[in-house]
Amino acid sequence: MADLFAWLISFFLVIGIIGIILFQLMCLADLEYDYINPYDSASRVNKAVLPEFIAQGILCLLHLTTGHWVMFLLCLPFAYYNVTIYTRRQHFVDVTEIFNQLPWEKKDDLEHRG
Repeated sequence: MADLFAWLISFFLVIGIIGIILFQLMCLADLEYDYINPYDSASRVNKAVLPEFIAQGILCLLHLTTGHWVMFLLCLPFAYYNVTIYTRRQHFVDVTEIFNQLPWEKKDDLEHRG
């Protein structure tokens, strides 16, 4: 029964992470089409980064504690990447550089965070 609850929690965490990533991509797409100014877009994306990192960390720890080693090993590179860019303070989107970083940020959201 505990295994069922672990997979349910895992499922809802993954759905939450996908929702956060889609929100970030929508903010960047709105910026690209001039529906929103750079300051608002950067602040919205920056507010969503830390909850995404926390949810991915919790998901990784959940798989570790429940003994799902393959899933843990699949989550581990993402957790390492998140810790690395967080400790280097590269996880925030800079307002002044957002137009220069826009294609990279959209690609980064799809490849590394998703």
